[in-house]
Amino acid sequence: MSLNSLKDVYVDQLQDLHSACRQSHAVMDSLKEAAKNEELRSALGAGKDGIADGLNHLEALIKSHGADPKGEHCKGMEGLVAEAKAHGLNQDFGNDDARDAMIITQYQRMAHYAIAGYGCCAAFANRLGLTEDAATLGEMLDASWSGDRHFSGIAQGQVNKAAAE
Repeated sequence: MSLNSLKDVYVDQLQDLHSACRQSHAVMDSLKEAAKNEELRSALGAGKDGIADGLNHLEALIKSHGADPKGEHCKGMEGLVAEAKAHGLNQDFGNDDARDAMIITQYQRMAHYAIAGYGCCAAFANRLGLTEDAATLGEMLDASWSGDRHFSGIAQGQVNKAAAE
């Protein structure tokens, strides 16, 4: 597909973000199962719910522009999910707290990819005068930032300290 306008770029990036969210959503149960810290497990469950909410919003936005939500495959998130599996799930750890620290690291890398995607798409929607799209994307961006800060708080408050001991 040829991208000839900002609107084309916008829809393409919505589809890419939808793919990214689908892929990160799929690994969340495995990360939650591997985590030992209860606050982290709870946050991973909430993160999965947030990703599902984002998927629903993205699907509606993409369809409202006459496009297929599954029209793209995000290779960037494919790599991040592979890294999460390799380093957070398949890596040998002698310490559950160290694994939890790694799980937070991998989750936040995936979250930061989503933050970048939501931010770009919100900026495109604003420029295109799509105020409702921009508002929805802004809410998803804010939710992603909030989740990221929550994971940082878990890391700094408990997990990193326990992993360092």
